[in-house]
Amino acid sequence: MSINTIEYAKIFMKALDEQLIAKATSGWMEQNSGQIQYTGGNEVKIPKLQLNGLGTYDRDNGFVQGAVTLTYETRLMTQDRGRTFQIDAMDVDETNFAAVAGDVMGQFQKTKVIPEIDAYRYSKIAELAEDMKKVSYYHPVKDTIVEKLLEEITIVKDIVGDENQIIITMSSKTANLLDMASNHMLETGTFQQGNVILNVKNIDGSPIIRVPSARLKTAYQFFDGTTTGETEGGFEPTSDAKDINWIIAVKNAPIAVSKTDVTRIFDPMTNQKANAWKIDYRKYHDLWITDNAMDGIYVNIDGQASTTKGE
Repeated sequence: MSINTIEYAKIFMKALDEQLIAKATSGWMEQNSGQIQYTGGNEVKIPKLQLNGLGTYDRDNGFVQGAVTLTYETRLMTQDRGRTFQIDAMDVDETNFAAVAGDVMGQFQKTKVIPEIDAYRYSKIAELAEDMKKVSYYHPVKDTIVEKLLEEITIVKDIVGDENQIIITMSSKTANLLDMASNHMLETGTFQQGNVILNVKNIDGSPIIRVPSARLKTAYQFFDGTTTGETEGGFEPTSDAKDINWIIAVKNAPIAVSKTDVTRIFDPMTNQKANAWKIDYRKYHDLWITDNAMDGIYVNIDGQASTTKGE
């Protein structure tokens, strides 16, 4: 592999990672990845801190000894996804390869990768919330939507307090209904995600991140891209998936990680398969919520209450 292709790969990896954080509606969750240790591959280590509560001070013996226990849980990034692309040598040469490949990979990540990562993260949060009975079922109605949303924000704040910033992730359809029903309760504000500042609406001091409804379902099927009938890859909702109206989350609760593995670029003379530039793209990603952070999560699902898992 030539020096040029190695440099191209480094540039593409940095740009693609920055693009994902800026453009994914769930990109703010990656700011929490500073809590973890990552040394490469598909493993991360998440810190778990345990402390004792207060004890009674004794005038003779003084303070009761407390304990601080810091351990790290090893977690695997279960989403290991990738694609390879070829650009025919007749369509591009080394002088304009970077521009063409940059456009191809940028469009691929924008239209295919980012929607899939968003969808996985939201469905994972819904799954975890359902396991912990942190869900409610409600069909949005103009007359009650504001009251319902404020009620559930209060449920979270009553546990975590007012000092924690809360982010509301809401489907575009639900947000449109909220706009019509809010009676000027919504305020205009900004929200920073990576290096990008977004204009958003707020309710009760909480920014509302609007998400295309197709990314806010409770369950998805992620295709392998090779099975007959699934060669296009990607993802789609499962047959029993439900719409998520909104997710209320303390900002530092969901820990999301996405890592572009070494992007490999082969020039036409190196590529053994065809007279074409070859680009290999591989992405590890996943999302976790620690046990003690689940109090900062609440998910509202469209529909009537259903039988929970294990019942």
